[in-house]
Amino acid sequence: MTGTPTAQRHAAATSDEPRREAAAGVPVTVARGDGIGPEIMEATLRILDAAGARLAVEEIEIGESVYRRGHSAGIEPSTWESLRRTQVFLKAPITTPQGGGFKSLNVTVRKTLGLYANVRPCVAYAPFVPTRHPGMDVVVIRENEEDLYAGIEHRQTDEVTQCLKLISRPGCERIVRYAFEHARRHGRRKVTCFTKDNIMKLTDGLFHRVFDEIAAEYPDLENEHWIVDIGAAKLADTPEAFDVVVTPNLYGDILSDVAAQIAGSVGLAGSANIGDQVAMFEAIHGSAPRRAGQDVANPSGLLMGAVMMLVHVGQAEVAERVHNAWLATLEAGAATYDIAPAGRAPLGTQAFADAIVARLGDRPRTLNPVRYAALPPAVPRQKPAPRTPERKTMDGVDIFVHDAGTSPDALAAILREASRDSYLKLQMISNRGVKVWPDGLPETFCTDHWRARFIAPAPGCAHHKHVLQLLYFLERAGVDFIKTEGLHRFGGQPGYSLGQGQ
Repeated sequence: MTGTPTAQRHAAATSDEPRREAAAGVPVTVARGDGIGPEIMEATLRILDAAGARLAVEEIEIGESVYRRGHSAGIEPSTWESLRRTQVFLKAPITTPQGGGFKSLNVTVRKTLGLYANVRPCVAYAPFVPTRHPGMDVVVIRENEEDLYAGIEHRQTDEVTQCLKLISRPGCERIVRYAFEHARRHGRRKVTCFTKDNIMKLTDGLFHRVFDEIAAEYPDLENEHWIVDIGAAKLADTPEAFDVVVTPNLYGDILSDVAAQIAGSVGLAGSANIGDQVAMFEAIHGSAPRRAGQDVANPSGLLMGAVMMLVHVGQAEVAERVHNAWLATLEAGAATYDIAPAGRAPLGTQAFADAIVARLGDRPRTLNPVRYAALPPAVPRQKPAPRTPERKTMDGVDIFVHDAGTSPDALAAILREASRDSYLKLQMISNRGVKVWPDGLPETFCTDHWRARFIAPAPGCAHHKHVLQLLYFLERAGVDFIKTEGLHRFGGQPGYSLGQGQ
């Protein structure tokens, strides 16, 4: 894949700086992956080559074979050098071995390389691909580094494990601003935020608050917020009500798969993972090992990821040529088994790729043709502005306790006696977030995992030395404490959730 040198500003929302090509083309790291990965990558690269893509491919090995060689993340240390050098990664699906001790390669790459924005277009191609929602055209933009995908988990007692949900203001600012820039650059009209901040008032509440702040800077775009459960129901029922959706990590992962499937097929959806230096492009589906080696897999998802890559590296005209040929191929009735209409023989993977190559230069007549080269120049993304730290004070501490076979009243008696001489006094005990002392109800089911809240005589009067003193008293009494969380105020406002009844 070679061509003449060019220097062109990126046109798509997945870019912010122009890439310059060497005579041999833009360096791109390629991984053929596992399962159906090698087949769909072969088809994709053949289409790109026939379309005139100017790429200098560096192939790497990742996935199952690397896991089996003892690398728990499915990638060898030397491979990172290729990714850092090319800064563009076209990746086929990989298989993560079952069982413990193996990390998700996708999550590892996204977080290690700072790929904070996951862009997943979900478009209906009716009547050529069956769908109940022929007008659907939604882009899900998912925060890619934080939330529960931080992967910080602990087993704390015999009965309870925890997973930490981490949401940062800079992380929220980056992804929300990216979503609004995407909408503006692509001529879209509205950005919708999904959270669950009626329950998670601090974490999801921060995401929602940042969304409202940044939305005010884009008066030309509509904005709205939905609680994620009813929003998901609305998306599944009436997707045409949405345009660009921005969400924290977990919700975005789930909703983008749902949206892709109701648009027609998960197998058609590509995905871009964008960072400040590196970008990764892929299909959103998995490696489907049961279909491997049968020449039946649909290469469309990876091909659409590759189209996003071409726009990202400044080859918008080639991206346009490939995407329009693919649309014309769908219109012609060519389809793999997953989307083939009843009564029509499906094409194999390579035959489907041949059908696309044969239509390079064609444009669809019923479906809307794409025009990447007409997009306005990308605007460099703004880094989150530094904020003046707020005055931080401490009200007390939550101490988590492992104690099986006890009752709330009995545990309270032990804790009160143990902390009799402590500056911090027991105020409340909860179990899995439900207050059980004082004034708990006997019907509440309790595990062996308790949260005991100790509070200073006045707000802001607690200090670390008081926590250490309290822990000393509890340890001396034989209390098995497993975790502490400081109860801080920032700018005078509580930075912690209140217990029920407070």
